[in-house]
Amino acid sequence: MIPLSMAGVGETASIQKITGRDEVRQHLAELGFVVGERVTVVSVLGGSMILSVKDSRVAIDRTMAMRIMV
Repeated sequence: MIPLSMAGVGETASIQKITGRDEVRQHLAELGFVVGERVTVVSVLGGSMILSVKDSRVAIDRTMAMRIMV
C-alpha cells in the first residue's frame, strides 16, 4: 500500500484504507473516497491533485491524499 499522493498522473488504483480522524474519513467518504472504490489521478497542480472517482472529478490537497492508501 502507498499513499494516493505518491501515485502518478494517469494511474488508476483501488482504495485499500483511509486513515485519519473520524471527521476526515467522513468528509472523504462524502466525496466518494470509500474502501474498494477505483480512483484515477487526472492531474497534479502544485499542492493539489485532481482525481476521478465515481464518475466525477474532485480536487483535494496532498495532505488529504496522504490519508488515502491505495
